[in-house]
Amino acid sequence: MQFCPNRFVACLFLVLSCTALAQPRRKVIINEDCSGPGGSNLQTLLTMIQSPQVEVLGITVVSGDQWRDEEVAHTLRLLELIGRTDIPVVPGAEFPLVRTRTEAQMWQQRYGKVAYAGAWDDRWWHEASVIPLLPEGQPTTKPASEDAAHFMIRMVRKYPNEVTIYEGGPMTNLALAVSIDPQFPELARELVFMGGSLSPKSDNPEFLNNPRHEFNFWFDPEAAAIVLRARWKSIVCTPTDISVKTHMTAALVKEIEAAGTPAAGYIAKFAMLSPGADIMWDELAAAAWIDPSIITRSETRFMSVDLDHGATYGNTLTWAQDQSPPAGVRKVEIQFDLDPEKFYRMFVGLMTAPTPRR
Repeated sequence: MQFCPNRFVACLFLVLSCTALAQPRRKVIINEDCSGPGGSNLQTLLTMIQSPQVEVLGITVVSGDQWRDEEVAHTLRLLELIGRTDIPVVPGAEFPLVRTRTEAQMWQQRYGKVAYAGAWDDRWWHEASVIPLLPEGQPTTKPASEDAAHFMIRMVRKYPNEVTIYEGGPMTNLALAVSIDPQFPELARELVFMGGSLSPKSDNPEFLNNPRHEFNFWFDPEAAAIVLRARWKSIVCTPTDISVKTHMTAALVKEIEAAGTPAAGYIAKFAMLSPGADIMWDELAAAAWIDPSIITRSETRFMSVDLDHGATYGNTLTWAQDQSPPAGVRKVEIQFDLDPEKFYRMFVGLMTAPTPRR
């Protein structure tokens, strides 16, 4: 009999799934700027949803890479295509707390044009209320009527100390939740986020001139500052420094496509359509939360965000443990290196397996 790598991976995944089902699933709220179709944000949703170890309580959506309403539509359609419309999709903040597109454009005139500006980028700009025709088809299902901040608060109060907050976009929704209910961070199990940048080794134009200027932070710096100072039990950061070591390649997509599952079909059609889709920015953060052994090196540092409205506005700030940061700045576990093959095998296994039911 000829050996089939995809079949072997799928069978191994099913064995692991049966083992995982004997354990309580880990509860998570996914807070993302769910740009699409495909790309890192929506593939992160798939990473969580496809894992039999994870119970996704809801997906809260925030403007970032695209506008909120367009992102909500992409998310609803993804859930339709994989048969998981039971997962609530909850709209959150449409705009940052303070920063505006006009202000960001004026900042670029003074200090230099950024390589990527998400929903504000001139290359695909449209008004926030516009939902364009989606390549994957328009959704027929509807989002939740509750707003993201109150949904997250309600969930951590329903399941105190059990819910991980996963953050893959600007932190506006989380900052609003902290402001509404200061106990929100303490009632959560932990905060896991992709964002921030220290000194990534990359030729990506986004980081060449200002390596600490990372999109999830600079799109809404005030929100990030609020969230990073909140009283979380634990904060884990996947910065650009480690994300840029991952690659979504055509070979990886082809390997996944052969499985023929709904998730695999979605990856095959849409994985490489979004800007920056060649780097697995957010998937890595999700996968490392599911299996921390993917990470081979991390450090604990103090972390915050520069709120000076000058050339460094929105930059990542860090201090070593033996330094004295400003009052209120908290420690963050920052991931710096990974076992790439283990990560890729995990991702392929998740994308080629049947989608778990509720």
